[in-house]
Amino acid sequence: MLTYLFQRFGQALVTIAAMALLVFVGVYAIADPIDMLAAPDATADERAAIAARLGLDRPLPVQFATFAWNALHGDLGRSFVYNEPAVQVILQRLPATLELAFTALAIAVVVGLPLGLWAGLRPDSASGRAIMAGSILGFSLPNFWQGLMLVLVFAVTLGWLPAGGRGETVRVLGIETGLLTLDGLRHLVLPALNLALFKLAVVIRLARAGTREAMLQDFVRFARAKGLAPSRIVGVHVLKTILLPVITVIGLELGSMIAFAVVTETVFAWPGIGKLLIDSINRLDRPVVVAYLMLTVCLFIVINLVVDLIYAALDPRVRLSESEP
Repeated sequence: MLTYLFQRFGQALVTIAAMALLVFVGVYAIADPIDMLAAPDATADERAAIAARLGLDRPLPVQFATFAWNALHGDLGRSFVYNEPAVQVILQRLPATLELAFTALAIAVVVGLPLGLWAGLRPDSASGRAIMAGSILGFSLPNFWQGLMLVLVFAVTLGWLPAGGRGETVRVLGIETGLLTLDGLRHLVLPALNLALFKLAVVIRLARAGTREAMLQDFVRFARAKGLAPSRIVGVHVLKTILLPVITVIGLELGSMIAFAVVTETVFAWPGIGKLLIDSINRLDRPVVVAYLMLTVCLFIVINLVVDLIYAALDPRVRLSESEP
């Protein structure tokens, strides 16, 4: 285990270093933030003063070296727009995105796993076919269109739920959350459902395919021969088998929910890091964009490691080391 963790740590450092170079060069080669920060009638001297204050007048390699050195000390730059550390700006918005992502993930797993099991156990039934047809729609319909339809139906036409925003929040341990207020939960329903629809379709299809494959395995036949109840066969043996691929995919999907909930947060005006990214790109706030992308890389590395450890805990056949059996 210790050897495996050291190997993954080394791989993570190489990945982060490579991504830091790509992200920095890619972002800093696009447009000039001075155009956004300086007044339209600013003189050349005023523009030069702004560039010098932000360090944008130095050669790109020098800027990257400074960025890398500061990043090693936990400093990913200072926002041009908010005049605060870029990491702090992101962390202020992160709780809203985590709240949205984990709620959407819970919806996808709690609803998708039973539906996938049912469709796998009864693939030729009308209900099984209907479930699969619904999952195809979840894959096919664009996320932004789903969000707009949810707003049109439940907010505009029926008036049951608010169309956007985060609603009332309370502070718990220094973190703002809307999960403990009725207004916050009402504002959370539509964006969480919108973010969960695609993941729900993924879970349904994975669970159905895993169930159909597991039901043909020898251990299921042996369990039936022993006289075990069908509910126990499905709830213990089959469910444990299909959880392995589901956990692997869901781990990666959780990372994508947190990092790329841009469309959902934009449609529903949800004040998370996805909307912050769009606003920062529009304002050419380079430090926030770079910090966002770097934190996203670290997020995926951590999630991949956690998924691997959970996978090994569920399946003893999985070896974390590369030693020969």
